[in-house]
Amino acid sequence: MYSVSSEANWPLVTKSKSGQGRVAIMQPYFMPYIGYFQLIDAVDEFVIYDNIKFTKKGWVNRNRFLRNGEPVIFTLPVRKDSDSLDVVQRYISDDFDSRKLLSQIQGAYSKAPFFHEAYPVIEKILLINERNMFRYIYHSVICVAEYLNIGTRIVISSDIDSGTLLGGNERVYDLCKRMNAATYINPIGGRDLYDKSQFALRGLELLFHRSKLTPYRQFGGQFVAALSILDLMMFVSRDELQNFHLHDCEFV
Repeated sequence: MYSVSSEANWPLVTKSKSGQGRVAIMQPYFMPYIGYFQLIDAVDEFVIYDNIKFTKKGWVNRNRFLRNGEPVIFTLPVRKDSDSLDVVQRYISDDFDSRKLLSQIQGAYSKAPFFHEAYPVIEKILLINERNMFRYIYHSVICVAEYLNIGTRIVISSDIDSGTLLGGNERVYDLCKRMNAATYINPIGGRDLYDKSQFALRGLELLFHRSKLTPYRQFGGQFVAALSILDLMMFVSRDELQNFHLHDCEFV
C-alpha cells in the first residue's frame, strides 16, 4: 500500500515496495497539465475512460500553450455527431490540420531551452495517422508517459467494464473492485464528490491529489501556471521533469 508521512496539514504519498493496489480513474485529456501525469505516476494502474459521454465544453479535446507570454487554447476539432455518443465513438474533424498546429507550437517555442529535446515527442503525437478521438488522445498520453519514464500500467475502461450501466460513484467503486484496488486516488477537485467513509465501507482507502504547480522559468514574463505538459517539456529538462516536477504534489 502507501506509506503516508505528514508535512504541515498535507500527507505525502510514496509508493511502497509492494507496488500493489493503487488505482486512479480519469477521462482522457489531450496533452493535459503536469498534474495528470503526477496522478498516473502515483498509482500502480491508471484507468482512462473511453466509454463515457463526450462533453463539448470540457477539456477532453483542448488545452493551452504559451504564445507571446499569453495562454492560448489549442483544440482537436470534433466531427458533428450525436451528443449521446461516448468519447471512443467520436472522431476528429476531417479538416483538422495537425501540421498547422505543429507549426504554431514550433513558432511559440522554437527559442525555448529544451525545444529540440521535446519537439520530436510533440511531432510524434500530432502526426499519428489516426482520426478516432480517443485513440488519438490515448496515444498522446502514452507518448508523454514514456518521455517521463512513468512505469504505471495504463488501462482502457472498456477493457474492464464493457457495457456497464453504472454511473457516478458506483462506477468508481465497481472499477476499483474489478482492479482489486486497495487505494483509490482522485484529483483534489473531487473532495466534494467523494466521501472517505463511503469508500472505507467498501474496503477502499481514498486519497486526494493536489499538484503544487511550482513556477519554472518560461520566457521571462509573468509565470502562467497549469498549461499543457508541452510547456513544461519545452522549458524544463527531462531530468528535472522526472526528478522534481513529476513528484511536485501532495496527497491528503
